[in-house]
Amino acid sequence: MGFSLAWHIVVACLGVGMPALTLIAEWYGIRTGDPAYRLLARRWARAMGVLFAVGAVSGTILSFELGLLWPGLMGRFGQVIGLPFALEGIAFFIEAIFLGIYLYAWDRLPPRRHLLTGVPIVVAGVASAFFVVCANAWMNQPRGYTLRDGKVVDVDPWAAMLNPASPPQTVHMILAAFMVASFLTASVYAVALLKGRRDAYHKAGFIIPFTLGAVVAPFQIVVGDWAARFLADFQPTKLAAMEGVFTTGSHVPLTLGGVASGDRLRYGLEIPNGLSLLVGYHPSTVVQGLDKVPRGQWPPVTGVHWAFDLMVAVGLFLLALGVCLLVAWWRGRRKGVALLDRRGARLFLALAVVAGPASVVALESGWCVTELGRQPWIVWGVMSVRDAVNPAPGLMAGLWLVLVVYAAMTVATVYVLRRLAKGPAVPRAPQEEDVERYPVV
Repeated sequence: MGFSLAWHIVVACLGVGMPALTLIAEWYGIRTGDPAYRLLARRWARAMGVLFAVGAVSGTILSFELGLLWPGLMGRFGQVIGLPFALEGIAFFIEAIFLGIYLYAWDRLPPRRHLLTGVPIVVAGVASAFFVVCANAWMNQPRGYTLRDGKVVDVDPWAAMLNPASPPQTVHMILAAFMVASFLTASVYAVALLKGRRDAYHKAGFIIPFTLGAVVAPFQIVVGDWAARFLADFQPTKLAAMEGVFTTGSHVPLTLGGVASGDRLRYGLEIPNGLSLLVGYHPSTVVQGLDKVPRGQWPPVTGVHWAFDLMVAVGLFLLALGVCLLVAWWRGRRKGVALLDRRGARLFLALAVVAGPASVVALESGWCVTELGRQPWIVWGVMSVRDAVNPAPGLMAGLWLVLVVYAAMTVATVYVLRRLAKGPAVPRAPQEEDVERYPVV
């Protein structure tokens, strides 16, 4: 399940973020009359269609895994968390319908009307992410039911879906999806720019997604802080594992790095009073440690702590790149120098290439924090993983099958996208007929 989620979440993020990038490029093409933007949007739309199909396959595999691997969870609580999955299915079909219209009607509708057909794709993609993450948020803050004699009664699906963890977790995930889609797309064009392809087409292919990612990054930092404060109130054990806090107290330092050994975190860099200040804005703020729960209920501290530190480090790196972009744009505007023609542009582009994979690393690290930090519970404080998992023998055969299937999908997806990306170079002075003359990706 972990492997399937780790693979699917990247494709799902591209499915959420790429429609917005495509509409921005198409809107610029309509507004400026530059066919390079329209060609860019058309190529992104075709890639978006491929990724949507692949995401549908991997999402279907996950739905089967929920029932096959977790009969204890779904058997008892399926009626509680079924609503967000049903709503996600509706959003998925809306997205699929309008994606078909958007791709088919490119030359069959006026430009502005065609642009509007893409808006439901963006809305439905965001809605799908919201509903799925609400189900995961319920696992962190179970609500909307009563346990009576071991049976689930008085089910309120809306209360379950809109649990206290839903707001911070859904917003955090949706912003992460836009960042991953933006920085991954920008990194592809950064490579092209480093190879000397400095035409308007490749510059636009870099600037549009990188700017969107840079704009989202500071909001993500704020939302991440909100999510961490939420944990301090609702899941203090997870926060203690994230920060490596073993003993409850005030004046708790913020520790960077380190390895859990016994009842302390060793070899880390400590910032005095740092965690107490972050949690309650005062060094005397009391932070709950792992000593408040039995040792058997401790998450794997070192893994959770390192995943959290890595996520934060990458987030700050992406934020810094966004600030560099803003400063370079402002100085270039004052001096009349194009943004990507300034001194230091090659270093900036090289860092932008790294930003794409780094955003995926941050994404995967964040999900490790979410899932590993809840251990040993699958439903926080209610059901353990041991009680939820399928005890039947022979399930390892399913893992090998999944590995083969996902390896095949990875190879096929990369192959198709690379084939679609190969085409004639975009002319330096594109004309209106170029959209039809050059193969569309």
